[in-house]
Amino acid sequence: MRMTDIQRCEVRPGRLVEWALSPATVTVAAGLPADPRPPAYVQESHIRTARSVREDGLFVPTWLAAAFDIPGRVDLDALQDALRNWTLRHETLRSGFRWDGDEMRRFTLDTEAVSLHREVVGDFPDAAELVEHLQDRFDATANALCWPNFLYTAVVRDDGASVYMAFDHSNVDAYSLQRLPAEIHELYTAAAEGRPVEKSQVGSYVDFCEIERADADRIDDTHEIVDRWREFIRRCNGKLPNFPVDLGLEPGGVLPTQEFMREMLVDADTAAAFESYCRPFGGSLVGILAATSLIVHEIGGQPVYRAVVPFHTRVKSKWRDSVGWYVGGAPIEVPMDPAPDFLGALKAVRAELHANRSLARMPLARVLRLLGSDFRPTSPDLYSIVSYVDARGIPGSERWDELAAYGLVRVSYGDQVCVWVNRLHEGLWFACRYPDTDAAYKNMRLYVERLRGVILTVACEQRAYELARHDLAG
Repeated sequence: MRMTDIQRCEVRPGRLVEWALSPATVTVAAGLPADPRPPAYVQESHIRTARSVREDGLFVPTWLAAAFDIPGRVDLDALQDALRNWTLRHETLRSGFRWDGDEMRRFTLDTEAVSLHREVVGDFPDAAELVEHLQDRFDATANALCWPNFLYTAVVRDDGASVYMAFDHSNVDAYSLQRLPAEIHELYTAAAEGRPVEKSQVGSYVDFCEIERADADRIDDTHEIVDRWREFIRRCNGKLPNFPVDLGLEPGGVLPTQEFMREMLVDADTAAAFESYCRPFGGSLVGILAATSLIVHEIGGQPVYRAVVPFHTRVKSKWRDSVGWYVGGAPIEVPMDPAPDFLGALKAVRAELHANRSLARMPLARVLRLLGSDFRPTSPDLYSIVSYVDARGIPGSERWDELAAYGLVRVSYGDQVCVWVNRLHEGLWFACRYPDTDAAYKNMRLYVERLRGVILTVACEQRAYELARHDLAG
């Protein structure tokens, strides 16, 4: 999916309709006993961070959303059925947390207790006013410190509707959002035609949380994984790494506002040639990280590129279709002094990922707790990321452009850099949020242009190699 912010996702005027969990459902939830299944470490870290930042006097919304169109005159009853049935599929959306002193306790609704309340908010003839309203509503309803913490909306017009579904990050990751358009379309079409949808078993993220946490709690501070993270953090001067270029931040300064950058990097043919070159070393992820290591060395001059690379933790097939936050991180260190060429960087990144990728299965929040250091977060992001995802195999991805499908990122406050590179059927899509300073803008603009340049150069070399091999074979 194309990642963007709500200001740049083709919002058009129309009549706004909202769906939230009904008051009756919320009342039932308030009286539920505790569910013994604990939060995932990533959920707990996220919610505690939100609370810490709020206690410091700042509200930092961090919701994620999916946006997509439904063509043709829309049957709101059928859409409501689709939204409810989709919610019932995914147990994490029926589950929340309460504070018991300083402990988080889960509660979980049974499916029969879940109903949606629909409200027609009104007509919005001005797109900018609609965008502002949607952002304010999502800020208020899809945040870590409230429950329910998601909201479904549709902007209805005579020729169709645009659906916007926003969630606190504790419930979803990017992959969860990318599956949404096809799933809602399938359920909506079935409801509109009055036919049942074959119910497939979907793994519960709440069950995953319990399993992952039990595994994580088996290690202690003498475990090899903890030692490796301890040494990595020591070499990062006692902190997790930020993007290693000048971001114009003052040490100890207030949390800055952020800005957003997004654009198509290269077309589909260039993306394919780049992938072909990188495939022997692990593919485009390795290539993007190798290019990044070279570029940030040129810009920032750091002798070693250190980063935490995100990986999904859907290691079993039963989690494949599940909505949840299935993401871990693995540390890498790529020596850049003397700076290698792209081929040398590829080999170095491949070796680091081969050695360290398994560390992503151990929640970093558990490791930090065992390290015994004071990692009280002052930012919603523990570290910067450079993420690469090939999304072409996701059901319905071939229609994303036609349906104006986007993954939405809330851009608010933060001192880290988050980069997403997604391979779509149209090519490589780049998105990034970064501190809103002149230095950060200048250096991130430089980064994206040089990243495009590296990809184009590598793709050109690959095409020349393939042409020469073809000529020799002919």
